[in-house]
Amino acid sequence: MASKNQHIVPHPDGWAVKGAGNQRASSVHDTQQQAIDAGRNVARSQGSELIIHRPNGRIRDKDSHGNDPFPPRG
Repeated sequence: MASKNQHIVPHPDGWAVKGAGNQRASSVHDTQQQAIDAGRNVARSQGSELIIHRPNGRIRDKDSHGNDPFPPRG
């Protein structure tokens, strides 16, 4: 199965974790932080990217958990 990027998006009941291209949320949480934690676990297990959105829908942050084509230098 191909890994899907996981998006943390606003939801009528709080915050949702949605796989890229999915119509339905994988899970719904009361707070954005709870959704981020759940989405990060999924992204880690799939080796995909976690994309966190703001309440207005714009992207706030990205976190790569797979083969990053531009790894940080250090």
